[in-house]
Formats: sequence, structure tokens, C-alpha cells
Amino acid sequence: MLGEQLRATFREEREARGEMEIPEDLAVSEGAYYEVELRKGAKAEKLERKRDHIAVGATKIDPDTERVSTVVFIPDASVPVLENIFQDYATGELTERGNKPPNNNYVDPIETIRRARLFSFWTDNPAALPDDAQDRIWWEVWCRPDEVDDDAAVFRRMECRVADEDRWLKFPESTVIPVLARRADIELALVVADGIMELRRGSDTPNFFLEEERENQYDWAANLADRTIWPGANVPRVCLLDTGVNRAHVLIEPALAGGDLMAANPDWPSTDNVRESHGTPMAGLALHGDLFARLQDYQEYRLGHRLESVRIMPADGFDPNEPSRYGSITLNAVARAEIENPNSNRVFCMAVTNEDRSGERASSWSACVDRAAAGLLVGDEVDRPHRLFCISGGNVRNAMQIDRLGALEDHPIEDPAQAWNALSIGGYTDKTDIDPADPYFRGHRPVVDAGDVSPFSRNSTGWHSSKTPIKPEVVFEAGNRAVSGNGRDLIDCPSLELLTTGAEVDRLPIVNFAATSAATAQAARLAARLQADHPDSWPETIRALIVHSAEWTERMKERLTNEGRLRKRKQLVRAFGYGVPSYRRATASATSDLALLAQRTIQPYRREQGVVFNECHYYPLPWPRDVLEQYGDQEFTLKITLSYFVEPNPGKSAAIDPQRYQSFGLRFDLKRPRETNDQFRHRVNAQEREDPRRAGPRAEPDSGEWLLGPNSISAGSLHCDVWHGTGAQLAARNVICIRPVSGWWKERRRREICEQRARYALIVTLTAPEAEIDLYTPISNIVEQGIEIEV
Repeated sequence: MLGEQLRATFREEREARGEMEIPEDLAVSEGAYYEVELRKGAKAEKLERKRDHIAVGATKIDPDTERVSTVVFIPDASVPVLENIFQDYATGELTERGNKPPNNNYVDPIETIRRARLFSFWTDNPAALPDDAQDRIWWEVWCRPDEVDDDAAVFRRMECRVADEDRWLKFPESTVIPVLARRADIELALVVADGIMELRRGSDTPNFFLEEERENQYDWAANLADRTIWPGANVPRVCLLDTGVNRAHVLIEPALAGGDLMAANPDWPSTDNVRESHGTPMAGLALHGDLFARLQDYQEYRLGHRLESVRIMPADGFDPNEPSRYGSITLNAVARAEIENPNSNRVFCMAVTNEDRSGERASSWSACVDRAAAGLLVGDEVDRPHRLFCISGGNVRNAMQIDRLGALEDHPIEDPAQAWNALSIGGYTDKTDIDPADPYFRGHRPVVDAGDVSPFSRNSTGWHSSKTPIKPEVVFEAGNRAVSGNGRDLIDCPSLELLTTGAEVDRLPIVNFAATSAATAQAARLAARLQADHPDSWPETIRALIVHSAEWTERMKERLTNEGRLRKRKQLVRAFGYGVPSYRRATASATSDLALLAQRTIQPYRREQGVVFNECHYYPLPWPRDVLEQYGDQEFTLKITLSYFVEPNPGKSAAIDPQRYQSFGLRFDLKRPRETNDQFRHRVNAQEREDPRRAGPRAEPDSGEWLLGPNSISAGSLHCDVWHGTGAQLAARNVICIRPVSGWWKERRRREICEQRARYALIVTLTAPEAEIDLYTPISNIVEQGIEIEV
């Protein structure tokens, strides 16, 4: 009878799949989930058969009958195996010992077999399961560890948002991945993913550690410290320019040497204030990221970077810093760190801004940051060491009523985050779960939905779009705020914030922390991790990798795609940058992606009778033309990021003319579909024309295929855009040019100025519309033969 049930359920499952609309880029699983009901007291795990890849998942007990129900994944190829087991049980000879049928222990507890439904996987409160198929919530998707990467890839192809791996929980027999998805998406995933074991509602709230486990915080922190493989001395560092750090913390001390605690003013203490701590919470996030998932994990994890700290804010009892000295204090702090550890690679992290001072125009502070980034400090004359700064864009002040928040343009990025060479950080949030057990917040709801811009984050939407860089370039998790049930009152809510290290290292070593300070610490952490993975990469390259890895959330994409005008899209990007970066995307490229990375030097100008443009760099892109033409009607995505550091020249007309501020500028250009190589060269480079004074050949307009368009990159030293087009269009667009534009070096006739060389990093990524399209193999064959850059 059980064999008949299994066969009938198998046929029912096949028929159901045949009726479903499965997207072309998703493959139907070669197995299915079944719900097996067992009698009272039976052990569900005994149904597993590892050699036949039969796996047990969610298991529940019916409160009325006390029967056990469990989800079992059975590969199609293993169905005959189970049929034989059931057949032997029904017809086989009884055993000599016990007088029982064959396979009795396996089969006898089974009562019924039926198709698994979504509720079969649900082990949370039934009331927490969304009723509407279109309801989008955070889910905890419990997966088998050997299948978790494939399951995560399925959700990404379905355009669901999979949380960064820092938020995954890894246990011996399961890995939990948070996924933002509709109920309909989860139901589809159960047809195409093989490793899902269990489903729960996501509850990413830190109140468990802040309230319930308040007295045991030190034990939790010590456990994580024991599981951490701490870094050696010769690794990249995050150098915090902040309020100092309390090094005695169990999660900080092994990665922060006593000699690496410094202060810009030798009279200041180098440690953090316990009463108004800021640097110690920054240190925890810069080292470990959000602690919420880490504290619950069980695995060891390896740190590849360390910390340094230079206090730039005065301690209690000292005079406040004069705004006119912010720049010199910052440069002094940079020098202190480099004198102490001259041979270390580092990322500078600064979440201190000039409160309520808009960054629309360059200031002495932002220009000092730009000079430091470009290697123009005293003592830099020989090696010209370039430096990467991650700087907070500043926070929206804490209004108590929502009607006092004002419009976006009322909250401009604060000085010095307008620095062209810095990576300026804004905030978004995925935190929307308010602890229902907290009576203080009963009836409150989050201010913004998951994936939206954090209510703490500032922007550059009110700046002159053709004269100022896009700021912030990227956004990281910055937390959310709560609004009362009447929709008027705003309040900070610990449930909607991150967990990090506290300055009271023995009493309260774990604290909540939020806003763009938290986002900036996470950005610096990502930069240091990338520097550890790619030690030969320049700071310009690390910045490019972070921006290139960024993707817009669903909320951001909706706004961009619903806006057809390029100018309006550019304004939207000034609110949330190029999106949310990802360590996974920055370090790896799947077989349907190709990343091309170049680090080069260029001489933008040369002196003849006057100073003229000198050279362009041409990169032949190794597109597999036959593959692109084979999929000629399908849309491919091309993403280009160009990063370089300029020598700043603030003052005079620099505020109204970017070419007066930048020493040089670079742009990228892609060959048009019907252009020959010669026409392309003549169009972009005057020096290749017979008469350089004459305009180049006109080409068909190009901006319609770009998300932002060429006018979106008229200022700044980082340029990024996304091109969408068919395989047929892309096949002919196989050359990219890096060309110079004007800067103040070009206005100087002295050769030692106008003929200087400059560095840049270029990243180009091609993404196929379907996972089955293999771009990697044909491109790698071309790359192995060598790609020559033409100058």
C-alpha cells in the first residue's frame, strides 16, 4: 500500500510540475519533497538514506494525535529504491528473529505519504505565515550545508534578495540563509531547489542579546572570541579615525596591538569614552561586521585584517576641535598611523563629519582628504603612496516627529564626504522586525520597508548634478527607526539596529549601534577584506571593486526602472549611490559572468606648442561573438567602473567648474554598433585625426542603452554605468576606450606638471541573461592568448 501511495504521489508531483510556469533560467529539480506521517514516538531521522540522497527536513508533532510528520526529499532516481523497500516489506519472508517483515524498522512507523506543501516546511507560529502569495517578508530558509550555495543561487536567479553570507547561520547539519521573498517565490523554490529543509519567518532582532541575555553577554562574546582565528601582524588594517577604542574588549584585543592605539594630539587619551562610546562600536563592526549572526553561529571563522586607532576627537575636559583645523588634524592622524607601522597596508575609516555643513563645495578638510588619497602629503614625494578613505556621509538629525523630517534635499551629504577620492558611505536597511515582546514599541512600525534608504542617511540630490560627484557612492546597513501607530512620532528602536562591541567590556560588551557610522565601519571592513585577498590591488582598484559589486535593492530598482528620464535617474542615484556592495560579488565571477580588471598608468597630456591631450587606451574586449550572435535577441548586461585619484585644486572657480578642481579627468567610451575601429578612434581621440583641430566623425546617439548616460559622469573621480542590449548589439561593441578630459594640469606649461602620469583601475563585467549561457569558457580561451592594450 505504501508503494502505491509513493507511486501515486510521484505521479501527482510530476503532473503538478508540468502545469507550473517555470522561468526559463530555472531548472526543475530532479527530485521532490514528500510529507511523510509517522506514528506516535517514531524517529523521523531514520528515514534518511545518505547513499540514496534521501534527506529528512522539517519535523513536527500534531498536538491532537501526537503523530509525527516530516518532510523528506527523495531524488527521482531513488523512488524505485523505496518502492523495492516497500515491496519487500509487503511480500518478503518474515525474519527468523522477531518474526517481522524485511525493512520493518524503516517501513512500519510510516502511516501515509503525500505531496509536501509549503506549510509542511513551516515550523514557526502558523499565524506568522503570510496568507497572500504576493506578500514579501524575510524568510529563514534552512538548507542542507552541501546544497546551500545552489539553493542561494536559485533564489538569486528568481531575483529574491539573499542576505550577505555574514548573516548566514551555519550549524553542523544545516545552514540558515535569510531571503527576502514573496510566498509565491518560496513555493516556486520548493520545485527547483533540492536542499531546503525548513522554513521560518525571519526575526533578525538583536533584543535577545540586549535584553534576555543581558547578564550573559560576556559569555556569548567570549565564545565567539574562542571560535575566531585571529590575524597575524602582517595583514591589512582598518585605521579608525574616531574617538579611540577600548582595547580590553575580548573581541578586539587580539586584533589591536597596544602600540596601535594612538591619538592625533599627544595630550589626549587613546582609549574610548565609556559614557559616550563611538570608536569601540565602530571597531567591532570594522572587524567582525554585525555580530547578530556571528554570536549564534557555531563555526570557527578566520579574520584576515587587523585594527588601528588614531583618536581625532578630544576627550572630556579638552577644548573642542576648531573646524578650521579638521583637515590638519586628519592629516596628522594619517601620519601618526604610518609612522607607527610604515610597511602596513591600511584603509582609513572616518565617521566624523562637520555637522550640518553641506559638502556641495570643496572645503579645506575635503581637499586634505583628496590630497592624502592621491599621495601628496609631506614625505610622499618618492613613493607617492595612494590611500583609501571610507567616510560617512553624515546622519539625518533625530527628528521626534515624522513631519519634521523634510525632503531629501534638506539633508545634504556633510563635509568632508564630498572628497572626490574618498569612498563616501550612505545607509540602507533590511531591518524591519520590531520585537513584539517589547511593550514600549507595541503598535510601532518601521519607518521604511526592507531594502529602502535608511532614515539616517544623507544624500546629494540637492547638489548641482553636472558639477559635483555622485555621493554617496554605496550604501551599507545603517538600521531603521520606528514610527508610532498614529504615524507621527519617531523613535530610535534597538530591534532595528546592529549589534557590535561596547566600551563597557565586562558589564555590557554587546551593544546596539546604527546610522551611517555603522555603515562606514562595514564599508572599511569590506575594503580590508578585499585588500587581504588581493594584496597587489591599488586603493583605486579596491574602491572600484566595492562600487562594481554594488547592486540596487528591489525598492531602488523599482524607482530607477519606473523613471524613464536620465536626469531623474541620476538624481535617484544621488540618494542611494550604486547600491549595496557584496563581498561575494567583489571576489568571485560565476560562469555566466566575466570580470575584466585592469590597473594601468596613463599620461593624459603632453606639451607641444601648447598642452594637448596625449594618449587614449584601447581595450579589445574578448566577447565570444559566435555566442552573442547565437543569443542575438536576448538581453545582456554590461557594467563598467572606472576609478582614479585626482590632485585637488580647491578655491577660485573650482566650485563651478570641475575641470578647475581636478588635475586630470578620465572617461570611458564604448565603440558604437556600426562604427569601424578607425571611426571610433577618430571620434574619441583628436590626435588620431589628420587635422586634430577639426571635430571627429559623428556617431549615433548612445545614451539610450545606458542606465545613467554619459552626462551622469561629468564630475568626480569614479564613474560607473550599466549598459543593457541584445547579444547582436553587443557583438559589435568590442572595444572600450579610456580617454582623458581636461583638468588643471592641462593649463600648466611646465612639463613636470602637465606631463605627469596618473593611475586608474578599470573593471568591466558582462552578465548573461540565463545561467545556462557559458561565457566564461569561450572568453577564457581568448584571454589565455593574451589581450593587448593599445596606447
